[in-house]
Amino acid sequence: MTQPAAPAILDDLVAPFQIENQPVRGRIVRLGAAVDEVLTRHAYPEAVANLLGEACALAALVGASLKFEGRLIIQAQGNGPVAYVVADYDTSGALRGYCRFDLERVADAAKGSARPGAGTLLGDGVFIMTVDQGPDMDRYQGVTPIEGETLALCAETYFAQSEQIPTRVRLAVGQADTGEGPRWRAGGVLIQNVAEDEARGPTHEAWRTTQALFETIGEDELIDPTISSETLLWRLFHEEGVRLFDARALTGFCRCSDAKIIGMLRSFPPEERADMVEPDGQIHVTCEYCSRTYAVELDDVSSTSESSSTI
Repeated sequence: MTQPAAPAILDDLVAPFQIENQPVRGRIVRLGAAVDEVLTRHAYPEAVANLLGEACALAALVGASLKFEGRLIIQAQGNGPVAYVVADYDTSGALRGYCRFDLERVADAAKGSARPGAGTLLGDGVFIMTVDQGPDMDRYQGVTPIEGETLALCAETYFAQSEQIPTRVRLAVGQADTGEGPRWRAGGVLIQNVAEDEARGPTHEAWRTTQALFETIGEDELIDPTISSETLLWRLFHEEGVRLFDARALTGFCRCSDAKIIGMLRSFPPEERADMVEPDGQIHVTCEYCSRTYAVELDDVSSTSESSSTI
């Protein structure tokens, strides 16, 4: 890659890259409107929004490596102020996420710290990656302890313990004003060391050098809307050379629908569904991901086809 002539404003994408003639590969993600949509659906405190933004960026970084149609789900849960955070990446490029938290405990955790990290917010718990290949295949799930104050460190521990792949991750979340007021943004870079073999030879030195360059990434660069992915990678790896491959577009989305809400309600016994009916004669269900509220008639749920559906 030669130095870009001028920075471009390119958001909501994830792309793989390769360090030229080196056994190091990676992916870069830049999120604008897609992550802003996810984070503004709920009145998240800043620390919680930051945690969820990290999870969304991480889900895209890892999920973009899938070679089949499916989903990659990043989840972390513990006994801290945030009960759990989850981000769901679909190989079509669709992204969603949600946090469940205790507002008072989050406020207490934030005292003396403008932005407490994952370890403080989640407490003792587990970091989980789930690969969903569809209804006809078993899910693959890996679980490691929550370690460190960022989800990036949790991911590095996961890859070291579950995949045995030397991996480094950097994530950043923040707000920037591009002329329409403050908007949430997120970015991330992941690099991995390709295992040595007879043809490749030792890879330790190349990995050490790449990590040293990787450490120079600034969080402000990852979320700066005026710095393109090409420019950022050139700043990091221009001495070695870096090849950026085709990007995949990312969008904020939610998988909920009338049919899935009705399918979920049908999983409850009839007497429990009857207890859910509110004074207006309908059952109201709010999607925890997108905050959309569905008003469902009891007659629409009652059916000879008593199937369930996962939102």
